[in-house]
Formats: sequence, structure tokens, C-alpha cells
Amino acid sequence: MPPVARALVRAVSALMPTLVFASALSAQPRVDNVLERMVPPGATSLVGSRMDQIKQTEIYKKLLATQSLTQLDEFALETGFDPRRDVRELLFTTNAQGSVLLARGTFHLNSATLKGAKKTRHGQYDIWGLGASGFCILDSTLAAAGDIPAVEAALDEWTSGTHTAAQPLLARLAGINPQSQLWGISIGTGNFLADHPPAAKSGLDFSRIFTSLHDYWFQADFSAGMRAEVHGTAATEKEAISLRDTVRGLVGLGRLSVPENQSELLKVWDAITVDQQGRSVSLRADIAQDLIDKMVQMLNAVPAAPRRIL
Repeated sequence: MPPVARALVRAVSALMPTLVFASALSAQPRVDNVLERMVPPGATSLVGSRMDQIKQTEIYKKLLATQSLTQLDEFALETGFDPRRDVRELLFTTNAQGSVLLARGTFHLNSATLKGAKKTRHGQYDIWGLGASGFCILDSTLAAAGDIPAVEAALDEWTSGTHTAAQPLLARLAGINPQSQLWGISIGTGNFLADHPPAAKSGLDFSRIFTSLHDYWFQADFSAGMRAEVHGTAATEKEAISLRDTVRGLVGLGRLSVPENQSELLKVWDAITVDQQGRSVSLRADIAQDLIDKMVQMLNAVPAAPRRIL
């Protein structure tokens, strides 16, 4: 059996990259009050995902249906816990202790299948792990997984903390749409977006863009097509200009990679725009529902031969 704790983190995280790249109101994002109270002190980033809503959208159904998620299938078979079915809401957070993924849903883990994992007691809870990663099922509706020190910090915050660690980050999201099913913020250099860049199969590397962003936030709404945006700050104005030009270059390469007999895919690339003012960089994608199939096709395509330039 593969390392169980690591498998859980990777299994749940496997759902995230398909969603990231996928109406601004003056309000904070909607966060489950239990998950918010588990965020450890010193949090430097938060990523929230309302999986119950996302799973009802066309983009999720089409992306999930076209992807081979063997790791998720194996984990579900071994433990009886399937993140695709059992998770209602996710909150990913990082701090000095590492990263931890907090989840609300329906959890009935079968401990008999966890013979390869080490069980340790932390306060009133059991942490199952192997090596540096682990997970804890607090009750039938609440779970935490990630780096063991970060999991322990989340458990400590839940049982005896002040439950205010998430507020400084949430307070900086005054421009976010509270209806967005996916959102995130970081007050350091990009980590979640850099580690899970979009369109990996298309042969276009967006990771440099997100790695170079500081103090960024993003949101995505999949209720009718996909409306997504990323806002961040570069270290210098020169670097911001370079990032803007890089995005435009990648979009241009994407257009060139569209086969001549699939010109509708050009509309997907045309829906991606980037703006730069001073050190600030904003990336937006607004893809209509009727282009979702085309976007899924693009995300899952292997690098194609360039279009001929006449």
C-alpha cells in the first residue's frame, strides 16, 4: 500500500489543478465557520473550494470525466473515503509549520485498511501518517491532512485556540465575489498556484508567472462557463512588465498551437487577458459556457504542431 497520509494529500490535491485556471462585491468569501476556526496562527495563505457547488458545474463534470485519476481510485478502494464524493468544502492553508488541507464532508474511514500507516495520539485525536505527512479524521464531518506539524497546529487551534488566524487574510479579500466557488490569497510568494499551474498538458508553462507573484489573490466562478482572475504584485515594475509580456507570449503561443481545423479554440485563448500597472499584474479569463468543451479539449491536449503563418 502506498504511504496513506501522502496519498490523501495528493489525492485531494489532484482535484485542485483542474479547477484553478478554469462580479466583484465588497465582501469576504464564504468560508465554513468550522474550517475557519482550524486555521493555525501565522497563516500566510488560504485557498478555499466549495466542492459541493463545483461538483454541480459543467466544467467540473467534463474535466473529471476526461481525466484518469488512478491515485484517487486506489485511495478510495483502500480506505473507503473518496474525496470526489465525500468532500463538501476544502480550505488549504500554509504557515511556518507547513501546509494543511482542512475538509468538511462525510468521512467514515476504515482503520482496518491503514496497516501501513503509523498512528500517533495528539491530544484527543489520532493522526495517521508515514514520514512527514499525515491526516486526522476528527469526526464523521471533519478532517485535516498535510505536514504533521501543520496538522497538529490545526488541531491545537481547534481545541484551544483563539480562532482568529484566518481573519487577517480574509480581510484583504474585500474585492472578491462571495459566490466564487474557488478563491485564494497569499501574503508571500506564490506557492499554491505555482505548484499547481493550469494547462500543464498543453505544453505551456504558467508556473514562472505564479512563482514571481507576491501578495496575490485569485477567484473563479464556474456557475456559467468560467470567470477567473488572478491579481498579484511583482518585486519591481520591470518584473511586472516582464510577467505581462510573458503571459501575452504564452497566449500567442497557445493561439499558434491551435490546429487549423479547430479554429473555435482560438476563442478560448482570446478570452484570456492580462493588465499591468506599476508593480501590479492582473490575469483574467472569461470563457462562455458554450466554449467549455473547447477549453477542456485544450487543457487535455498534447502539444500540437504550430499553425502555419502565411
